[in-house]
Amino acid sequence: MVQTCELIREGKSKRIYATTDPTKAVEYFKDEAMAFQGLKRGRILGKGEVNNAVCKTFFTLLSEHGIPNHFIQQLDSRQSLVLRCEMIPLGVKVRNRVAGSLERRTGLPGGELLIPPVVEFVYKNVNMMDKPLVNVSHILALKIATTQELEYITSMALQINEIISAYMRDIEIELIDFTLEFGRYNGKILVADEISPDVARFWDAHTHEPLDIDRFRRDLGDTEKAYQELLHRMMGMDR
Repeated sequence: MVQTCELIREGKSKRIYATTDPTKAVEYFKDEAMAFQGLKRGRILGKGEVNNAVCKTFFTLLSEHGIPNHFIQQLDSRQSLVLRCEMIPLGVKVRNRVAGSLERRTGLPGGELLIPPVVEFVYKNVNMMDKPLVNVSHILALKIATTQELEYITSMALQINEIISAYMRDIEIELIDFTLEFGRYNGKILVADEISPDVARFWDAHTHEPLDIDRFRRDLGDTEKAYQELLHRMMGMDR
């Protein structure tokens, strides 16, 4: 039985708890939702349970494809046991179509297919309100990661994009973009944090309706229903 200890940190979607084993932690997924650097806050009923189940499915899928990650096991509907990594303060965003800030920054039409996919880095610093875009030179100057680590992270991100895109395609959902985080553990770099509709854009392949946090951001309504629909399709595929 896993015994949780003190709260390590709390973010917009999760709480991370230490355990009696210093190499492991427990992720608790919340229903609270946040957008626009905290300017918009709310609650999506059942979101934590959906995200926990979705993360289990995706991380298990990555393990099956040989992608090292922090996931150990799901403990209950809202909690999972993970390896306790030293997180690298970068968000690694992979974009398959133009959406969100990329449309505003480039003037490209929303929904346009990106070939090849675009990979972007954002700097995650708890002392900064915004998460600024950074390039390789910034990352090296800030000593966040080495050149070799960045090459590995980028390669992993693109491989993960292919794996998850193919999986979702089979259930008639398109992966538009998503953000990954990585951590160091025993000298290795692992995929960590979460892969869920809180940090990804998933569109119905036919209607292009969002099945993710964009429904909350853009006041589209039926956010809880969209999260449940995403999980329903994924669980149907697992069966």
